[in-house]
This record gives sequence, structure tokens and C-alpha cells, in this order.
Amino acid sequence: MKTKKLIQEVGFKIQKSGFFLALLLLLQVTASAQTQMTSETPKPKKTIVLITGAFISNSGWNEWKSYYESKGYNVIAPAWPNKEGSVDYLRTSQHDHLIANLTLNEVVEYHAKIIDSLPEKPILIGHSFGGLIVQLLMQQDKGSVGIAYHSVPPKGVLTTKFSFIRSLWGPLGLFKSNKKTYLMSYSEWQYAFTNGMEESEQKAYYDKLVIPESRNVLWGALKKSGKVDFKKAHAPLLFVSGSTDNIIPAVLNKKTYKRYKKHQAEGSVTEYKEFKGRNHLAMSQPNWQEEADFILEWALKNEKQTKEQYLASKQ
Repeated sequence: MKTKKLIQEVGFKIQKSGFFLALLLLLQVTASAQTQMTSETPKPKKTIVLITGAFISNSGWNEWKSYYESKGYNVIAPAWPNKEGSVDYLRTSQHDHLIANLTLNEVVEYHAKIIDSLPEKPILIGHSFGGLIVQLLMQQDKGSVGIAYHSVPPKGVLTTKFSFIRSLWGPLGLFKSNKKTYLMSYSEWQYAFTNGMEESEQKAYYDKLVIPESRNVLWGALKKSGKVDFKKAHAPLLFVSGSTDNIIPAVLNKKTYKRYKKHQAEGSVTEYKEFKGRNHLAMSQPNWQEEADFILEWALKNEKQTKEQYLASKQ
């Protein structure tokens, strides 16, 4: 009887241990499956917002957009308000008053709303007037990093360089009505944007990109709407210029950069890079990928450093 009872007890213990082993195995399999699901769940793609400048269609970013997308980024290159559509459509008179009434504040707010809809702060890259918009958005802490590419300066930063004055004399229209749009002429385009290019390229890009512009937006850069607080802390900001840019000469970009550096808040990063032989339409010159790569590498490096500094400050 004792032997039989002992056998029964041993059997029960084996069954009991088997149950716990099975339970343990089940838990391990479940945990492994959850880990695998987590590792296979794709992280949201980092977003790059490409901000267009004045005078041209947002299609000017098409090559950059495709290039960054091929590297795995979510890329947005929105048209300005009332500038959606083809170049031919926007050049028709029926759209004129909508563009003419546009203001700088409206354009900045429009981009801010797009950014606010994103899951995280994006990388901001703005060309020409888009570079000023980047600076104004950085004042609102809208970007993880910002790149002002051949950027229009903020209020109070100017140059007396002849090419700058000549390029903007027509667009600003000192004696013209702001109730009508301004369409850059082909000869103005050749001097201000595409100097140094073959004439066939100059004409092709003129037909492909140039659209009517609001003089109200242009004048906004010279008013309160274009003002930047250089003392305000900001995310990393890079100024990129071109040595042969007529409308926004390198000396003007450097002047803006130096204004930031002079008043820079502790912890803020502001840097400057000049590329030789680049005109104002550098985004479409044959070696544009060199600049696109430099800008992206700079953005990722400084974004990472900023995050590390933030985490260190919280410890």
C-alpha cells in the first residue's frame, strides 16, 4: 500500500511539473511572438518638409523629393496657398487675384498647420523665400532642424551688392500696385536664377517653373512679418549659399548667419556652408545631389546631437 501510494504521489508530481513546464513553454512562445511582432512593426518614417520659395512652382523640388524618398524618408513639398496646379494654369488671369492677395503671415501659418499634423517635428529645408519661412517656423519651434538654402534674409538684414538690388527691383515694384501679381520676365530669370547655365536650360526651366507671385509676400520680408528674434533659442539651423547666386548673394547669407551667431542663445547651433559655382537655382544644377547629401547628413548629425543633449539634461 505504501509503495502504491508513493507511485501515485510521484506520478502526480510529474503531471504537475509537466503542467508547469508546458505553461512556461507557452509563456516563452508568447513572449517571443510579441518580440518578433514589435521588431517587425515599421517605425514611422522621418518626414522632410521641402518649402518652396517665391516665383517658382513647388515642382522645382521634384528631384529632391524623389531622391530623399528613395532613402526611406517621407517627403512633403507643398505648394503655397492658391498656387496648386500646373504652371500654365497658374499663369492664367483667373487665378491672379487669389495669389496677389496672399501675405507672408498666411504662407507661414499654412506651413505651420501642415507640420502640426505630423507625428513629430520634421526636418525643414527651404529654398530662397522658403528659407526665410524656415527661419520663421524655427522661431515657433516647428522643426527638429532647419536648413535655409539660398535664403531670403529676415527683416533688417540687407546688402548693397548690385546683383541683389538689380534682381529685386522689378519684383518689388516700388511704383507698382500690390493688387496685381508679378511674373518674372525671361531676361530677369536668366540674371537672377539661372546665370551660368546654357540658354536652352534657362528657357526650359523658365517654362517649367516660373509662376506669378504676390508682391505682398515679397514686401512682408521687409516688415514685421519677416522679423526674427536672433536671441531666441532655436533648433540647429544651417545656412547654405552659392558663390554665383545673384539674387541672394553668398555675402547676404553669411551676413544673416553672422547675425544669428552674434546673438546666439546658449545651446543653439547655427552653421554656414558655401558651395562654389552654384547659382540661385542650385537645386536643379547638375551637381545638386552633392548639396542634398550634405544637407541631409548635417541634419541627421545635428538632430541626433540635440536629442542626446536633451536626454542628458533630464538625467
